[in-house]
Amino acid sequence: MSSYVEKFQAGKFYHVYNRAVGAEKLFFKAPNYGYFLSLYQKRLGPLVDTFSYCLLPNHFHLLIKIKDEFENAESVVIEMLRRFFIAYAQAINVQEKRKGSLFMRPLKRKLIESDPYLTRIITYIHQNPSHHGLVEDFQNYKWSSYRAMINQSPTLLKRNEILEWFGGKEAFIQAHTKDVRHNDMAKYIIE
Repeated sequence: MSSYVEKFQAGKFYHVYNRAVGAEKLFFKAPNYGYFLSLYQKRLGPLVDTFSYCLLPNHFHLLIKIKDEFENAESVVIEMLRRFFIAYAQAINVQEKRKGSLFMRPLKRKLIESDPYLTRIITYIHQNPSHHGLVEDFQNYKWSSYRAMINQSPTLLKRNEILEWFGGKEAFIQAHTKDVRHNDMAKYIIE
């Protein structure tokens, strides 16, 4: 059984996810989502390429690839993630007049070791808001990368690579019409 804290290695894909401590939220107000993404890009953008994401009220999912040039990827990425989480938690603590940790420990990360799993994790991440009952149709959820993938707006996501991976925009959309059974993903993910 995986420990869900596999070491970060340069050039590898990872499903990274975490949740708030206890019954807390990670995102209390709409601007928190945008702040999370901008802080994430500032802290992690130089180290990782982001292929998909979904931010939910009490947890998040990211599909990242560690950039090839980082020989000591584990320590570098872990340190920048630590700084990112501390900075975000400090801002939320001030906003909500709360104290203490905001994120569960350890951060979960799963190495993507097969092409089918890479395809499935992308659709899983995008379908997550429907799975959790936040929206009926995940395509309408604002805080996921799905809409950025299918429109032409500028993005820091690796949109072209993902669309090419699926065989084009129409194939990407079609793949998302198939329901990813979350029970089948349990061998990969513990939420």
